[in-house]
Order: sequence, then structure tokens, then C-alpha cells
Amino acid sequence: MGLRSQLSKLFRGPESFDLTSGRIGKPLFFLAMPIVITNLFQTAYNLADTFWLGQYNTDALAAISFAFPMVFLLISLGMGISVAGSVLVAQYTGAGKDEQAEYAASQTVTFSVLASLLLGGIGYFFVEDFLSVVGASDAVLRPATSYMQVVALGLAAMFGFAVFIALMRGYGDTITPMLVMFGSVVLNIVLDPFLIFGWTVVENAPLVGTVSFPRLGIQGAAIATVFSRALAFAVGLAIMFRGTRGVEINAADMLPDLSYLRRLVRIGLPASIEGTGRALSMNLLLFIVATFPDHIVAAYGIGTRVFSVVFLPAIAIARGVETMTGQNVGAGKPDRAARAARLAATMLFGVLSVLGLIVYWYPEPIVSVFVGAGQENSAQVIEAGSQFLRYVALTFGFIGIARAYTGSFRGAGKTMVAAAISVITLGVIRFPLAWATIGSLGSAGIWLSFAVSNVIGAIIAYAWYRRGTWRDTGVVDATTAQEDTGVEQSAQTD
Repeated sequence: MGLRSQLSKLFRGPESFDLTSGRIGKPLFFLAMPIVITNLFQTAYNLADTFWLGQYNTDALAAISFAFPMVFLLISLGMGISVAGSVLVAQYTGAGKDEQAEYAASQTVTFSVLASLLLGGIGYFFVEDFLSVVGASDAVLRPATSYMQVVALGLAAMFGFAVFIALMRGYGDTITPMLVMFGSVVLNIVLDPFLIFGWTVVENAPLVGTVSFPRLGIQGAAIATVFSRALAFAVGLAIMFRGTRGVEINAADMLPDLSYLRRLVRIGLPASIEGTGRALSMNLLLFIVATFPDHIVAAYGIGTRVFSVVFLPAIAIARGVETMTGQNVGAGKPDRAARAARLAATMLFGVLSVLGLIVYWYPEPIVSVFVGAGQENSAQVIEAGSQFLRYVALTFGFIGIARAYTGSFRGAGKTMVAAAISVITLGVIRFPLAWATIGSLGSAGIWLSFAVSNVIGAIIAYAWYRRGTWRDTGVVDATTAQEDTGVEQSAQTD
């Protein structure tokens, strides 16, 4: 009972605080903290794969460095639907329109599954051609392709679970997704070594045969990830259908409504552009990275995964700001939403700057965790990965500023603004700078492009937010909404 009481104090659900009134820091903290842990579990998927494949061989580690950006690309192409659903649920919840929030959630689940099936099918048939185009070497192409084809086949489960997290977050419940994610990641971590390396257990008891896991290498890592995500998505669906925690979905509301699809696309397309821009930046950088030896490719993969851990507070707080902004805009309180964004930006700059200093001074032990002892080129991978971290570490705080303000843009329905900031930062600054400097600086030019784009991206986000144009409108207008297909509709301008 004591442990349960302590957990209830540490993690508080939406029934324990009001996002639209009272203090800002406390509800933002309780909203964001479970997201930090959920994202940590999310990252554990990638880190587990990276760790075990690093013990397997260097080619497998390089292969997943190519595969991960494409996974991100496929998910990013469809992520706009989940962002739109989260924004609609948040704003309807803030406006006190529970039935409309349920309809938005139900339609979001339907169209997210349909979109992921389409994208997964395309990805399965064209993944090898794509990896060839971005420059995967012969040693890397086949394992990377086998990994990606499994992911493509399971994209509906992977994306569906992400939608469950987004919808629950829009309602204000970040605890339930955290608990489901925990079970899923534990399952993935347990399955990874069995399926990557193979495992055989011979039972001596009568009538009991041999229990065997085949040695599947990198494909085994993909199977473990997809299976654990599929199970988590099934649990998420059961929770939403029951409706006892967070947002509820209803089978009657899940029949595809094309008029609502247009609304989801209008809000979500810019978010897809933003996510796709990030993914394309990673994939375009692979064109450059692929011109270097495999140990640089492996170092790039390790570095981006380390960043995914360090940036967990930024992503979590940004999601919390997105929800707080959505609910406060829906409740007609834009000034409160602005205060939340400023508080988040200040806090993230401080926290991530401290983390950056730690990474700057101790990069070698961090990179070494992901490199198997005695593996070919392990010393070179550690040296290159450490250089990457040192170049970028001191700019971590600026990423926090950019994330906080773009999260507020999304919560207000200004998804196009968030997309524009992302495209400018990654497509106009990072990639061209890397391309222009590798001739004189070598791989250091790639690392430098990350650092410079982080700083400039933060400046752009802050300056744009200061203009105040995000206040002009919300997706949901609580006073002028009109009935349309059984759901109150409202104008959205952007």
C-alpha cells in the first residue's frame, strides 16, 4: 500500500489537476513527467536494438543506421493524423465537448490504420531501391532491407500505438500510455537477444520437445519490435473502447467519414510535412554519411540514438505544452497558453544545457556502451562517435527552446508554422551546411551542421512566437461551433 501511495503522488492523472486554471508549472510537470518516461521506454526499443546488434557485428550496426531514418520517414508521413487527432481532442476537452472529442478520437484511429497499411505496403516493395539510392554498401544493403521489410509489414501496429499515445495525451492522460509502453518495451528487450542470436532449449521431461528461437540477426530485432508494438496497440484499443481512462472511442463512430478526413488532413498535413522534413533531413544526410567508411556510418547511428535519449525532456515538455495550449485555446485562454510555452522554454534550456555539459566531457563511455568489445573498427567507431557528441552537446539547450515553442504552435492548430520552422532548420540550414563543409572538414562538417542548425532553429522559433500570430485562432471555437455530420465543426484558419 505504501508503494502504491507513493506512485499516486508521483504520477497524477487529469482527474488530479486542471490544465486550464490555477498554477502552470505543477500541472505541466505532472503532464510531462510520464511522457518523459514513456519516451524513454520508446527510445529503449532503439537502444536495445542498437546494443544487441552492436554485439552481433559492425555491419548490422551500420545497417540499422540506414534503416532507422527510413522507419522515421514512414511514420512521419502518417503522423499528421495523430497530431490532428491529439489537437482536436485537447481543444474539444478544453471546451467541454466530450462527445466531439470521442468522435475525433474514433475517426483518428480509423484513418491512421488505413494510412499505415498504405504506407507499409509501399515501403515493403520499395525499401531496397530506396536504400540503394541513399548509398547503402553491399554489406549493409541486405540486412537493412530485411529489417525494414518486417517494419513495413508491421507499420499499422507501430503507428497505431503512437496514435493511442497521442489521443490519450490530448485528453490529458499521460500515465496510462506510460504503463502500456513499459510492458511493451520489457517484452521487446527480452525477445531481442533470443531472435538476434538464436536460442535453443532442450527439455528432458517426457513429451516435451525442443524450444528453439532461430538465429535471425537484424531481422530478429525487427520482429521483436513489431510483435511488442502490436501487443501494445491491442491493449491500447481495449483501453479506449472501455473508456474508463482517458479518451473513449466507439465502434459506431469509426465508420470512415470523408468529411472528417478532410479536417484531419487540413490540420495534420503540416505536421506530416514537419515530421517528414525531419525524416528527409536524416535520409538526405545519409547521402553524405554513406560517402564515408562504415565506422562513420555506425558513429552517426549511435550519435542520433544518444540524442534521442538526451532530448526526451524536450520532446515530453513540448508534448505537454501542446496539450496545455490546445486545452487553453479551446477554453478561450491564450495568455495562459503563452505563459506555459515561456516556462517550458526556460526550463528546457537549463536542463538540456546541463546534460550537454555532461555529454561533452564524457562522450567516450557513452559511445562505448553501443560498441561490442573486440568488434572490427570498434576503436574508430568510438572515436568518431565521441567527436560527433562533442560538436553537438553544447547546443542541446537550444533544441529545448525550439521544441517548446513549436509544441505551442501545434497545440494552437498552427501546425504549418511548426512545419515551416522544421523545414528551414533542417532543409535550408543543416543539410546544405553539411554538404558545403565535408570537403574541407570531412565528417566533422556533418557534426558541425547539427550544432549550427540547433542554434539557428531556436532563434527562428522564438522570434516567430514573439510575433503572436498563433493567437489568431484555434481549431475549435467554443462559441461559434456548428453541427456538421453529428459533430460540432468550426473554422480553422492558418
